[in-house]
Amino acid sequence: MINKLKLLSCFLFAGAAGFAQEVEFTEYELENGLDVILHQDNTAPVVSTSVMYHVGGKDLKNDKTGFAHFFEHLLFEGTKNIGKGEFMSIISSNGGSFNATTSLDRTYYYETFPSNKLELGLWLESERMLHPVIGEEGVETQNEVVKEERRRSYDNRPYGNVLQVVQRNLFKEHPYKDPNIGYMEDLDAATLEEFNEYFDEYYAPNNATLVVAGDIDIEETKKLIEDYFGPIPRGNEVKRSLIEEKPITETVTDTFYDPNIQLPMFLLAWRTPGMKAKDAKVLDMISTLLSQGKSSRLYKKLVDDQKQALEVAAVNLAFEDYGGYAILSLPLGDTELETLKQEIDEEITKLQTEKISQREFQKLQNTFENRFVNSNSSVSGIGESLATYDVLYGDTDLINKEIEIYRSITPEDIKRVANEYLKKNQRAEIYYLPKSDDVE
Repeated sequence: MINKLKLLSCFLFAGAAGFAQEVEFTEYELENGLDVILHQDNTAPVVSTSVMYHVGGKDLKNDKTGFAHFFEHLLFEGTKNIGKGEFMSIISSNGGSFNATTSLDRTYYYETFPSNKLELGLWLESERMLHPVIGEEGVETQNEVVKEERRRSYDNRPYGNVLQVVQRNLFKEHPYKDPNIGYMEDLDAATLEEFNEYFDEYYAPNNATLVVAGDIDIEETKKLIEDYFGPIPRGNEVKRSLIEEKPITETVTDTFYDPNIQLPMFLLAWRTPGMKAKDAKVLDMISTLLSQGKSSRLYKKLVDDQKQALEVAAVNLAFEDYGGYAILSLPLGDTELETLKQEIDEEITKLQTEKISQREFQKLQNTFENRFVNSNSSVSGIGESLATYDVLYGDTDLINKEIEIYRSITPEDIKRVANEYLKKNQRAEIYYLPKSDDVE
């Protein structure tokens, strides 16, 4: 099935004439359940091969955390046909680049090669899926790698545990309460059998999407994909059920002490709808309105005009099952955290009681038009967008339709969403403080 996706114009200024990009993609499914999406762009001799697995930090093993992130590392260890440590050297020696990322909801592997190395990229990803080596040596090696990452990016990094503290206050039952990287004691306690079971459960073709984007011939690429991925056996169906959270009806207060910081931080956090909901897009707009750029409401007020904050940011956390929304602020000088809370609440109240101006609204629309076009300005960006829309939204056509969702948002929607989700009794108030010697 060939679909034409119209990536419509981005207006740099209100009323400016735009331009349209058209992206074609071919989408089909192999007999083993692997979703395949192909995008042809012959303007440059470059090809991106990528696989997104529908497995992330929320997918636990026997209540143990961190398995998906661990596998992001482990699946570079080698396969029956690729020696230990050779995976990355093969890519670089053939003029390619690579990376992998894991979120709470998915894991994404991708490579970019000169287009004459397309077959190499497909072989590498099929090897990763078909028969990786999951043994004691690789597990022990990557366990140390993950521990070092945990120390570097979380435990020893200033404000490194902010997201973890937000998650634990918004979620009490759902695995979103736990950090994506997991707890080291869980990985230390995991057995080799559990790692192999986890791979068998989640890293099968019927739980994955392969995207090839760039300088390709569609029919030739289809044949190569069938050769490399067709023989991989289908796995068992992944069974998922939503773990429901009770609504937050009373303000939650938490204090966290970080030995790596000197300045305190104040955060407000709310649980919100998952990424598929239109209201999640409205919250994206509210975040931009409040804190993106020096002319945004909170930045202009707290940082520029009143000189009360060193930094302020509003962040919409887009998760699959639920969402999270957080506003964080760092005080400047002797400003009290309670003062920051009052000032932020004042701006939230304005959102809830006053419709934003047409000038602000047009600026928001321009920003999201720009963001949309930029996200699909390269074959690798298009590849990731296609995979994300297929795996997490179940609708690859959203690469075409999502901008229309943002365009359909009105000033009234912004006011409504602020009233519905940013209530004082539905939030966590978090004091993220330096740890002094007298604090246990």
